[in-house]
Amino acid sequence: MNNIKRRNTRQRAIIYDIVASTDTHPTADWIYEKAKKVIPNISLGTVYRNLNILKEEGKIIEIQDSKQSRFDAKTQPHYHFKCEKCGGLYDIEEEKVYISTNLDEEGYQLKDAFVILNGICYKCKGN
Repeated sequence: MNNIKRRNTRQRAIIYDIVASTDTHPTADWIYEKAKKVIPNISLGTVYRNLNILKEEGKIIEIQDSKQSRFDAKTQPHYHFKCEKCGGLYDIEEEKVYISTNLDEEGYQLKDAFVILNGICYKCKGN
């Protein structure tokens, strides 16, 4: 994180609120469509710029999802589950997944991990 002091803007606050109000892990395009309803003259570039600032400030995280980035205001450690059938991206609490690593033995020091589990979600499993 850099130490650049930025002023909080109305646009950034609205973009953050949009990301924080959903658990669907929205794309920038989805956020842009929602933001346009509140700020009709907002540009997609402004949305991207503010998402990058929010990410730098540690207020949101960016999840790389094959074709496009998705965003999450839930910044505490957790994993994600990607459904191969519907494309849904779901939060999975860290305590529900056990991942063992012996990285210390190899001389690595793990500081963070972003894990996306892939499979079929509970909604699609019955279909």
